[in-house]
Amino acid sequence: MATTPATPPATALAAADMPLQRDHSVAKHLFFGDILEENLFPFPQIRAKDRETLGAIVDAVDDFLRSREKDLRDFDRQGAQSAEYIQALRDMGLFGLIIGEEYGGLGLSNGAYARVLAQTSAHDSATSVTVGAHSSIGLKGLLLFGSPQQKAKYLPRLASGEMIAAFCLTESGAGSDAASVKTHARKQADGSWLLNGEKIWISNGGIAGFYTVFARTDGARGRMSAFIVEAGWPGVSHGHHEDKLGIRGSNTTTVAFSDVRVPAENLLGEEGKGFKVAMAILNNGRTGLGGGAVGGMKALIRLATRQAADRQQFGKPILEFGLVREKIAQMTVDCFAAESAVWMLAHYIDHDVEDYSIEAAMSKVFASEAVQRACHESLQIAAGNGFMKEYPYERPTRDTRILSIFEGTNEILRLYVALSGLKDVGASLGSLQDALAHIFDDPIKGFGVLSGYASRRARQRTGFGTDRILTELSPDLRKAAGIYERSVVELANASDALLKRYGKRIADQQHQLKRLADIAIDLYVGLCALSRAAGLERTDPKHGTHAASIAYVFARQARRRIVRNVRAIDANEDARLDRIAAMVAEGGAYPWDVF
Repeated sequence: MATTPATPPATALAAADMPLQRDHSVAKHLFFGDILEENLFPFPQIRAKDRETLGAIVDAVDDFLRSREKDLRDFDRQGAQSAEYIQALRDMGLFGLIIGEEYGGLGLSNGAYARVLAQTSAHDSATSVTVGAHSSIGLKGLLLFGSPQQKAKYLPRLASGEMIAAFCLTESGAGSDAASVKTHARKQADGSWLLNGEKIWISNGGIAGFYTVFARTDGARGRMSAFIVEAGWPGVSHGHHEDKLGIRGSNTTTVAFSDVRVPAENLLGEEGKGFKVAMAILNNGRTGLGGGAVGGMKALIRLATRQAADRQQFGKPILEFGLVREKIAQMTVDCFAAESAVWMLAHYIDHDVEDYSIEAAMSKVFASEAVQRACHESLQIAAGNGFMKEYPYERPTRDTRILSIFEGTNEILRLYVALSGLKDVGASLGSLQDALAHIFDDPIKGFGVLSGYASRRARQRTGFGTDRILTELSPDLRKAAGIYERSVVELANASDALLKRYGKRIADQQHQLKRLADIAIDLYVGLCALSRAAGLERTDPKHGTHAASIAYVFARQARRRIVRNVRAIDANEDARLDRIAAMVAEGGAYPWDVF
């Protein structure tokens, strides 16, 4: 899908321009009924260095991928990108986007990197996966936890694309339940490690020369550790290229390790701290996935608008019909909101906010589901043409389906959002502190996202509600702000009530946790959109009024969803649904027929 180069969205203020509270989480404050205005307003602006670099990169990406549209379709049909195409990605410098200039990379911020992934995704999601699996997760552990010696050895080759990186965590039976990892590294007398096991569904698995591998290591608790493994070492192999529903051009294989000797110096981070390394990588890398989703939405909106303007029915373009206009407007609202949340997250990462894990999960959940809705609606506008492979709708529909599974399923991430937000609330309730002390150590068995997690809050805020006015806002945005100020109190009250009701059993109440997570996601994403719209009203009068309308529409829609979720905490069909599921599970099939 082609795209017209756009002005890069705002991403990163200089630290002095915005007094971030780096030891506080916007998302966590929401569960206490508090809107952390200091970390939301004003909306961050892109740094000059990135703006200059991005303009050239975006133009180059467009020129390159637009000229390769036939190749991209062929890669999708054949299920593989050509070696010549991978070399072209190397030549463009796309494997060195986030690696520092001192190692031969471009040194882009997280925000600028996400913007590049948005541009590649506007043309081809499989290309974004090849680049993103390398940068977002494959080599991110080296950037975050690597020693100076490890960085000096590997980063120059990774920046040039001589080595392509892959992230090796998932195993058969150990996806979200990462505690079930069976790959094992046994420490040897000389300090080296003997690695055995197999990883599945590894993006770039068959073309990578550098693997970030997670394996269980010896010790009292059998904890997981992270290792740097080279594909050329004896005992390292990969399986055949997987035949996938979407992102077919990207390389996906199994990767196996048979008595692979890993030098002591290739331990990544601390021994036994593999969960910490894995979760830091996934959280830090989610701007790439979010940016890709935003780029896909922008391309789909452009395609749908053009199709609706060109297609005539009943004597006029279908773009004049209210239900078609509603679809285009809703896609635009979702795209603006997702883009705002993704680039706010990038800002937190780029400015060393200590804890952005919930915000990362929220932006991933919202953006991945928004782009799938956009695929559905744009194909619907194209009608019969949209169902045909020759038109540019069915490929993104297949490609984006993976996004709600990639890097933690959205179901797992919703549980994480809710349980992480409830952790500090529970600790503030004296009567529950002891009862809740243990369930938050590892609330989602094996996923590890809360393992070792400690509150960084200097003091607990036990009062709910806010009486502050969110900056100076126009009438529409003031109304939207009022919606969030009311709704955040409801989230806090619901959190308090559910903890008192269920105590240590809260981790098992998945329906209720999903409701809390959805409320919190609506609040966080909506506040990001509100902040961005407020900034655009001042800096871009031409589009600022429309941005304010989008932020207002999102707030009203979010309010309706929040009200439904709050009511469903006490009035729901959870028990009946569970009985229906039990009935089907017992019989193994749907039990009725018409005869």
